[in-house]
Parts: sequence; structure tokens; C-alpha cells
Amino acid sequence: MQNDQHPIDDFFGLKQDSAENPISDKEQLRSILRRRSNWSDQIQLLPKVLSKKERYLVLSFLILIVGSIIAIPFSTYNHFTNPAPDYGGSFSEGIVGQPRHINPLLAQTNDPDRDLSNLIYSGLLKHNDAGKLVPDLAKSYDVSSDGLNYSFYLKDNIFWHDGEKLTADDVVYTIQTAQNADYSSPQKVNWQGVTVQKVDDYTIIFKLSNRYAQFLNNLTLGIMPHHIWSNIQAINFGVSEYNLRPVGSGPYMFQKLQKNDAGMIKSYQLASNKNYHDGRPYINNITFKFYASEDAMIEAYNNNEIRNLSVVSAQNLKKIKFKQRLDIKELKIPRYYGVFFNQSQNQNLADKNIRLALNYATNKKAIIDSVVGGKGTAVYSPLIENVIGIGQDIPKYEFNLEQAKAVLAASGWASPDEKGILKKGSSRLTLKITTAAIPDLSQIASILKDQWAKAGIEVTIEALNTPQLQQTTRDRNYQALLFGEILDLDPDPFSLWDSSQRQKLGLNLAMYENKTADNLLQEARQSLNPLDRINKYDSFQKIVINDVPAVFLYNPAYIYALTKDIKESNLAVVGMPSDRFENADKWYIETKRIIK
Repeated sequence: MQNDQHPIDDFFGLKQDSAENPISDKEQLRSILRRRSNWSDQIQLLPKVLSKKERYLVLSFLILIVGSIIAIPFSTYNHFTNPAPDYGGSFSEGIVGQPRHINPLLAQTNDPDRDLSNLIYSGLLKHNDAGKLVPDLAKSYDVSSDGLNYSFYLKDNIFWHDGEKLTADDVVYTIQTAQNADYSSPQKVNWQGVTVQKVDDYTIIFKLSNRYAQFLNNLTLGIMPHHIWSNIQAINFGVSEYNLRPVGSGPYMFQKLQKNDAGMIKSYQLASNKNYHDGRPYINNITFKFYASEDAMIEAYNNNEIRNLSVVSAQNLKKIKFKQRLDIKELKIPRYYGVFFNQSQNQNLADKNIRLALNYATNKKAIIDSVVGGKGTAVYSPLIENVIGIGQDIPKYEFNLEQAKAVLAASGWASPDEKGILKKGSSRLTLKITTAAIPDLSQIASILKDQWAKAGIEVTIEALNTPQLQQTTRDRNYQALLFGEILDLDPDPFSLWDSSQRQKLGLNLAMYENKTADNLLQEARQSLNPLDRINKYDSFQKIVINDVPAVFLYNPAYIYALTKDIKESNLAVVGMPSDRFENADKWYIETKRIIK
């Protein structure tokens, strides 16, 4: 009789009693599997003897083995290499305001101008991330023993964005133009008493008529191309097309701009300068977009139109969406807000006791909490003791409403009218605060109005747009100016407080005059001994505090929000907001791996 055994059954050594009774016992299969010595036979039989759970376990184990084998070259590569910056990438940043003069000699009063100038132009020196001065266009410099001569030696591999070589002629042109009153540069005050002399194409000597300890700070001024600007007359200096389409030597160069139908600049694009003397910047392009207000800039970020916000006030942080995308930096900056009294415009302010009472009636903590969400420090001195650290043992007019009332009463202001405003004879105690029509300053003015009203002082507020405010400050046509002032990290308060700076183009907003203070400022800026300079500035600030020419309010943190995609932005302190770009050429987005 023909054998009905299936060949595969014979192969596995299985026996069947009949077609209706096949052998299916897995234990028998396992026994057979153990007897098989051929591994291929075992693999073929394996699925028949494993349970469903066991098959899943085996499959997982096999995937793990295969994955590990595949991962070996990758893990080995990562082990023996490190991530490093690579070229490429771009980002966009929002700025409040409009660029007008991207020109180092005209950019001092406008943040967008300073921001762009800092990227497009280079100075002989620059600040590093820690706020220390380091060479930029200069490769080195010497200072004579008497502190009157500074010899600077240029790097010889520097080119303007149009390909022309940068030489000592460009440095001489820039400084002499700053000194020339016909060009109306705010930089003029920094170069008084300085003679600049070309020795050769790469050597310049600055000769000072008097020693000036902070002179090196002035040498961060962007150098301008002689071959372009020397052909432009002074009368056309402020309206030249090169103010918006500049040619510099910095890490980034002008590429294009876009305007809206009203002629306002919407966006401004920079490209990396591949011939930059300190090495090609890693990030290829930066696009700036301009907005009328901080709220409009934040809305643009929330709508993914920009990736960085140039500045964010503390109270607006809550309006920002997608905070997880941002590296929000709170930077120290030597800037403070204050109310500067023009005693010639309000006879009441000529009374020191009234100025003193206004100080006692000012609750600075309430202003800091309300306006900047606590992200600021009260200031009692013109030298911002918490940032610069000069002489912190100073008199402080702390908030004391009763003391304010007592001081006013001692001056004869003790009879309030029906509105609670103090009177002396037929005169009422009134004051007008002038400030910029921007949210922070308007809010501060409103708070001061309420605080001073409690002391019996009536306050009106005048909020002006930027051109109006500039004209008002130049004409000194204000009683009390609520404004901000900026110092250098190595401060020289001469331009802000010396009596010679009370004139139209000066920055002595309080119209302050004190011969002893003037002498200290002059002596301090001529002292090359840092300790002696600090002591003189300490004495100076105590005189100013005693004379009460202003109410010093607070030093805000500078809040800069940039995308987390940007690496190597290790900022901690900046001299002014535009300094956030001092080392932008070292920022990077893209990475590559290099062997350790």
C-alpha cells in the first residue's frame, strides 16, 4: 500500500496515525528541534514551535541586534567628533522705529541707525561679550608715557564692502569730519582737543591736548570710507543715499531694502561679508523689519514674521507666544531714567526744597514694579551704582511722603486749595513733565503725576513724538524732562553734567552748573590712575546728589529675545542696545562635526 506520509512530515520526523489525526503537539516539535543539528533546519522549524508571545520577543531581539549594528558607525562617529559652527542660515529681527542715517557720525540718537551701523561698520576697537575693549580694525596700539599720544597700527587685510582697501586715510577722514561743525555730528564733543595724523597707510597717531582716561572708548566709532564720502559736501551729508545704502567694512554688508507705499522702510537685508578681516561670519543673512511700536513688533513675532525681538519691555513679555523658541536675555546696561529739572523754565524748581520734596515724594519701587515688572533697580546717583559700581556709599532720598510734605511746609507751601494743591500766597505749586510719546515713559509720567499729587503738587504731562521731543530738548523748552540717559561701561559723565554742555547741542539736560563738579569731571577724565578716577567720580556724584538737579528713577534690565537657533550669543552686559551685535560674526545656526 502506498505510503500517504507527506514529505515535509518525514523531513521533520513526524508520524501521523491518519489524515484525521495529524500530530500537532508543540512539545514533540520542540523535541525534534533540539535533535536537529543543522541551523537552517532549526530556523525553518522555529516559527512552528514558538508561541505568539515568544515570536514577538524573538522579533524584538532581532530588531535590537540589527539596530545596534547599524548604530555602531554613527556612535563611533559622534564619539570621535565634536559639533562645530558651520556657514549658513539666516534670521530676522524686529526693531521699533525707522532707520534714517546708517552713518556712524549721525547714528547716535536713533536706535535703528546704531543697530545697523554696528553691523556694517567697524571701529579701531570694539567691546567683547564681557564689555572689555579689544582690537578690531587695529592690530595693536601704544600709549605714550604722558598719556597724550596714541599710536594705532591697522591690520593690512581690511577691505571696504566695495573691494577698496581700508587705510589710514579713512581713519583721518572720519575723525576730521566728526570734528567739523559743518557736519553737525553728535560725535563732535568726543573729539575736541584731538589731532589725528597719518604716519603711513597703516599707522595713525592721535595727539591729545589734555590727557583723557576714557579716550579709548571713543575709538569704537565706526570708520567711514574716504573714497566715497570725501566727494559729498557737508550740506548734503545728511541726505546722501549712502546713509541708507552704506558701504562699510564690518561683518555684514547692505544687500537690499524694501519700502511701503508711504516711503517708509519695511525691511532691510544684510549679507555676510565674506572678506571680513576677522573671518567670514557664519550666518549668511540678517533681515531687519521695522515697526511703529513694540506691540506691533510682538504681533509680528506671534504671526511668525520675525524670529528675534530687538527689545521687549518687561510688561510685554506676557504678550509673547511661543516663548519656548526664544532665548530671553536680561542684560545689564548703563542706562537710567530720570526727571531732569530746567530751573529757568519754572521758578518753583529754582527752590532746592521743592526739588528735594519731589525726590521724597517719588516711590521708585512702585514705578519699577508697575512699569518693568520688577526687572529694574532703583537709582539714586548719576553714575548707576548697581551697574558701574562707583562709590555706592551715597546719600539716598528714599520714598517718604511725610518728609516731602514737611520740606514743602518749611518752604511756605502749607495751604492746599480745594483740589489739594499747595499754595504760597497766590501761587499754586504746579509742574509740567515733558516726555516721549512711548508707553513706558507715558506710564512713568502718569505714576509720577499721581505720586506727586499726594504731596500737593499739580502735574500736567506733555507727551511728544520723536521730532518734536528732539526740537524741545535742543531748545531747552521744558520744565521737567522725563528721559533716559546712557553712560559708557567705563563712564565719562562730562557730556551729561559739565556746565559747558548746557548749550543747544549739549546733553546737560538738567542745565546743571557747579564749578566744583566741573573741576572733578575735568580732573577725572585726565587721570590715568583708575582708583584716583573712581574717587573723583564718587565725590562728583555726591555733589550732584546734594544739589538735587533731578529725580533719578531706575536702571532697567535690557531684555533681548533671540531665537534659540542662534548659538554663541554669550552676552552679559552691553554699553548700549546696539552692542548686542558686537560679536554677531561669531554667532552661528548651522553646525558640522569635526574630529576631536
